[in-house]
Amino acid sequence: MTSSLIRGRPRRATAHIRVRVTHAVLGALAGAGWLVLPVMTAEAHDPVPVASAGAVPGAAAPQEDGTSAADLVLPLVAGVTAVALAGYGYLRRTRRARTRTTPGTVSAQPPVPTPADSERQARAALRLADDCVRASREELTLVRELFGEKQTEPFTHALRAAETELSAAFAIWRRYEEGVPEEPSARRQALVGVIGRCAEAGRRLDAEAAALDRLRGLDEAEGGDRGVGAALTVAEERFRELAGRVVPAQETLATLRERYAHSAGRPVAGNVEQAKDRLLFATARLNEARQAADAGDVGRAVRRLRAGEGAVVQAGVLVDGVERLAARLREAAALVPAALTGAEAELAAVRGGPERTTTADPRARPAHADMVLAAVREELTGGPYDPLDALRRITRAVERLDGARSGVLDTAALLVARSSVAGAEEFVAVHRGAVGAQARARLAEAVRELAAGNTARADAAAGEARELAERDVRAYGTPSVGTEAATAGLAGAVLGGILLTETPDAGPPVAYGGPRTRSRHHA
Repeated sequence: MTSSLIRGRPRRATAHIRVRVTHAVLGALAGAGWLVLPVMTAEAHDPVPVASAGAVPGAAAPQEDGTSAADLVLPLVAGVTAVALAGYGYLRRTRRARTRTTPGTVSAQPPVPTPADSERQARAALRLADDCVRASREELTLVRELFGEKQTEPFTHALRAAETELSAAFAIWRRYEEGVPEEPSARRQALVGVIGRCAEAGRRLDAEAAALDRLRGLDEAEGGDRGVGAALTVAEERFRELAGRVVPAQETLATLRERYAHSAGRPVAGNVEQAKDRLLFATARLNEARQAADAGDVGRAVRRLRAGEGAVVQAGVLVDGVERLAARLREAAALVPAALTGAEAELAAVRGGPERTTTADPRARPAHADMVLAAVREELTGGPYDPLDALRRITRAVERLDGARSGVLDTAALLVARSSVAGAEEFVAVHRGAVGAQARARLAEAVRELAAGNTARADAAAGEARELAERDVRAYGTPSVGTEAATAGLAGAVLGGILLTETPDAGPPVAYGGPRTRSRHHA
């Protein structure tokens, strides 16, 4: 259905056109009168009579001038009319400019951002700040290997300060999403706080970016060749170490598929392939860095080095993820029998004291827990199962019971929460080029809840973060990397946020720093 606003536009447009046409006609008539008037007055004059010899000179002066008062009236009227019409048109245009809100119109006062605009700005700020923190963390892991903890302390301190600001920004955003605060003015201030916190996080990192380049000897303004060789040595050593771990990781993943249910290995199902892709990209970039350094092209060597370093770090995250999950599945499998025993003991205690339950029917919760525990026991004897998921169901089945929690159940809940948070963290880290602010906010919430000891909420928030991040990656599709799409691993590097898609060749590599400095190494 066409709205009344849309239906009213043609009539207003027609009215404006009529007014403008009228102004133009009147102006044209006035101009034509101004041009024709001298001709008309010239033809109306009588021939000048020949003056007699005795005529007084002063008497002939009016005849020689040829101008009368009537000749000046019409031009004066036309000029006044033209000035009046121009002033009237100017006033109308000024009034419309002050009150008009259509795109392309500059108003006297800048428009106030709408809540939707402010929310978009806040989401963009969160995502950018999170990217900067993650890229800075990745580079710092390599820098510590070269220079140790003491020399890198200023950069570690700046990173921690940035992480604190970002965590606070995510916390404000989470409360905002939940409707807190409720007053419109307070909600606007909350968004301003989110954007301000993100800006401060970026400022902390920007302030140390140049010093980090100088420490590494990669400052292009000072030549940048002092530290390229040492950095290449560290990156190549880590590359070789990771390349040797890829095959064992692939074997570990195959073992997980044989030993456990399909859901157990699903969080790392594509890790080995992605790790190989990152290592292929790292091979190309580190070789190019070595060649550029040998040729004296320091700027190119630094850019290729940083891209290769980012790929090596992410390959390590992917391989570590497989090994971490395998270790936690083994730990969970060993803990399941004890968790079952502890849960059954808690159920027995609840049945012995129904006055401690808070439901109208004290048998409702124990009955549900009984069904969950029976299903888990059946899975243990029936074939491959998912130990972490089994622990999750056991702990959730008894978490609402009012009996005292046994130590084994707390241990099981903590193991499940840590595994969930780590899995979501790894996925976001290696897909950050596609992951949006919503998934990152849920992940930040999971980290906060885990630190506070709220294991159930941490596990739930991490699961939601992982689902949102996977949805973002599916919607993002294959990155467009321009003319160099044939380069091995380039699309994966863009998806992982190692390169920025700001130029046809996938953009400069990211580095330690905030929004102003993270892409300082341009091609």
